[in-house]
Amino acid sequence: MSNPVGEFLDRELARGADSVRQGWHTLRVRGPGKVQFWIIALLIGIAAGFAALGFRKGIAGLQTLIYGTDDVMLASHLDTLPWYVVLAVPVAGGLAVGIILHVFTANRTARGVADVIDGAAMREGRVEVKEGLASALASLVTLSTGGSTGREGPVVHLAGVISTWVSDRIHADAINGRDLLGCAVAAAVSASFNAPIAGALFALEVVLRHFAVHAFAPIVIASVAGTVVSRLEFGNVTEFRLPDESVLGFYVELPAFLLLGLVCGLVAVVLMRGVFWAEDIGNEFQRATGMPAWLRPALAGLILGGVAIWFPHIIGVGYETTSHALTGELLLWNAVVFAAVKVFAVAVTMAGRMGGGMFSPSLMVGALTGLAFGLVATAVFPTVSGSQTLYALAGMGAVAAAVLGAPISTTLIVFELTGDWQTGLAVMVSVSLSTALASRMVDRSFFLTQLERRNRHLAAGPQAYLLATVPVSLVMRPRDSQRAADEARCWEMVEEGLFIDRGATLESAMPVFDEKNPDFLPVVSRAYEDAPTVLWGAVFQVDALKALNRALAATAEEEHS
Repeated sequence: MSNPVGEFLDRELARGADSVRQGWHTLRVRGPGKVQFWIIALLIGIAAGFAALGFRKGIAGLQTLIYGTDDVMLASHLDTLPWYVVLAVPVAGGLAVGIILHVFTANRTARGVADVIDGAAMREGRVEVKEGLASALASLVTLSTGGSTGREGPVVHLAGVISTWVSDRIHADAINGRDLLGCAVAAAVSASFNAPIAGALFALEVVLRHFAVHAFAPIVIASVAGTVVSRLEFGNVTEFRLPDESVLGFYVELPAFLLLGLVCGLVAVVLMRGVFWAEDIGNEFQRATGMPAWLRPALAGLILGGVAIWFPHIIGVGYETTSHALTGELLLWNAVVFAAVKVFAVAVTMAGRMGGGMFSPSLMVGALTGLAFGLVATAVFPTVSGSQTLYALAGMGAVAAAVLGAPISTTLIVFELTGDWQTGLAVMVSVSLSTALASRMVDRSFFLTQLERRNRHLAAGPQAYLLATVPVSLVMRPRDSQRAADEARCWEMVEEGLFIDRGATLESAMPVFDEKNPDFLPVVSRAYEDAPTVLWGAVFQVDALKALNRALAATAEEEHS
């Protein structure tokens, strides 16, 4: 006798198993659906949060092992150590960093936020995995042994490694790959700074560089997940504590914050250009002396150690000095000199290719600049001035926003780092002016200027960099095509030097079309220098323009979906 209930349960279980198998197959082949994507975003957020937490605790643990204390009181503690220890530790750390980067990276350079931005724009949301892991390790050593940078750059790239691994496993397309990268970055920033709102906006504003609605929900989910991971460990606390009197007392004081914004914009430009100038000097020195690349970080460590003997505040992330600036515990002379020496130390660290990020140093330089400005302003106009520490807070946001090119997320990060929401007017005024000024003196931000120096034209917009994403080989008409170019004319153009390499992109072809205005360019290749030239076909100007138009339309559709 049949059992209807048992048969029904068997059918439903079998149907459920088929649904799971089909769902996994669809996820692997076609990418995730919306609900699946949100679940993946949540998991990536948790993973990136733990990665950021582990990186932070790793720095604190290694720093405590080496120096005897973590970054909270590191500057004060260094005064108690022998000078030779202060000098030797950064050198040893730099040597370790050089060996790590030499073994695991092709160009001996640590990866950071600029590489994540490049991955979002040019590599379908992917970053380098092996190099990223090596860079995280190198940056951990750098920040634990005296490097004068921040932890957000390595953490952001480490989060990108996590999202890249997931994107490759599920065969995510370009849009989903970028969104997953944004989720990972948002979670990492949120976990690093206990700033969920700013973390989400940082991913949209800096990495994805658009505010598409389809990306907002998963990025927020991941950002919240990263924050929860951080708060389970550290609680709901802010990085910095401000004195209670740090409020904006009079609207007549706002012009001073406008002026502070301009000053901070100039300081941010000095910081950014100082890094690039030092990097050029380091490259020239390495070329002229024949110094091996793996020794370059050790030389930078030697310089940092020597400076730290007299100015220990440059060692590490620098939260102790930043906190002293925000609470007004420094004199005018201290604030000015500390800011100048910190700029020098950041330039040396970055030029020495030691790894680390720019956000924490810009916070410290900004807080010192703001405090120095505030001490002068309140001394000159004591009857209408508020607290000097409010200027320090506004300066901290203004310099960081100009360096990152991210006024919205940086303003929110400052609020969430301090927990002081009553001073928003002063911070917003300073941030807006500093960003407007600095963005006209560099290529929008530190990261986009870094990419511009690598010949990646992301600052100019999609119309500039999308050409580099379209290979000539995908657009050309082959020799055997019905609409192929005349072969005899192609060889004539090759003899005239008017051709394009098969491995090139439209970024190389379009300037030739603009300058010479040919109907087409022969596409050729050569196996080695003395080998005969091989003609593969030709890329027509009209086809190149159509390909660019399709790429621009796809980008516009993604940014407005």
